[in-house]
Amino acid sequence: MARNKSTAPSTGVDGTKPKKQKKQRWYHQVWDAYKMTRAEDPAVTWIMLGVFVGILAVAIGIGLAWGPWVYTLIVGLPFAFLGSLFVLTRRAETAAYSRIDGQPGAARAALGTIRRGWTFDDEPVALTPQQDLVFRGVGRAGVVLVGEGPTHRVAKLLDGEKRRITRVLPNVPVTTIQCGNGEGQVPLKKLARTVQKLRPTLTKPETAEVSKRLRALGGAKLPIPKGIDPTRARPDRKGMRGR
Repeated sequence: MARNKSTAPSTGVDGTKPKKQKKQRWYHQVWDAYKMTRAEDPAVTWIMLGVFVGILAVAIGIGLAWGPWVYTLIVGLPFAFLGSLFVLTRRAETAAYSRIDGQPGAARAALGTIRRGWTFDDEPVALTPQQDLVFRGVGRAGVVLVGEGPTHRVAKLLDGEKRRITRVLPNVPVTTIQCGNGEGQVPLKKLARTVQKLRPTLTKPETAEVSKRLRALGGAKLPIPKGIDPTRARPDRKGMRGR
């Protein structure tokens, strides 16, 4: 006799059915972006309304001059909505950069917006106790080193890391960029665009080989406090025997 296959739904450890995660609708994402932007930029509401009303006014004006204004109003509504969304997108991007600007690792977060053509290490390749960081990326333009911190300190970090890479890859171009708001530094919101503008000089196979060599080179070594080296410490055997 054929066995009956169980059709009962799977349950969790406590016997309850696992809840399905609800997919976030696009309008929920727009609302979340609007709330985040409004917290950093309170004027965004009035700017979006101004763009929306302005586009509708233009549509109605065209209708009054050359045809029925009701039709041009209907056509103008989606354009007014798209115009407001465009303003929200640009303002949200600026607000997001403003929230993380000045925080350690902000440069890496900005570099993460580059979708293709570049690969960046998640961890810094050089750092100081003052939280000055250097991040390394590889692309067809060669190697790029992005430092964040005061100019006089991060410049030394960048130069030292550049010399280290040049010894291993003497024929690969290495570009150094300082991210920040000081003189000669690239603002955070312009960092990704600055990297993407670098001129390609390597082929894809060469880029892959450079990435392989840099992985073998390794990253930053965390500073060990002065005193007893924990890797060489020896237990007190007399103390362990109770003497």
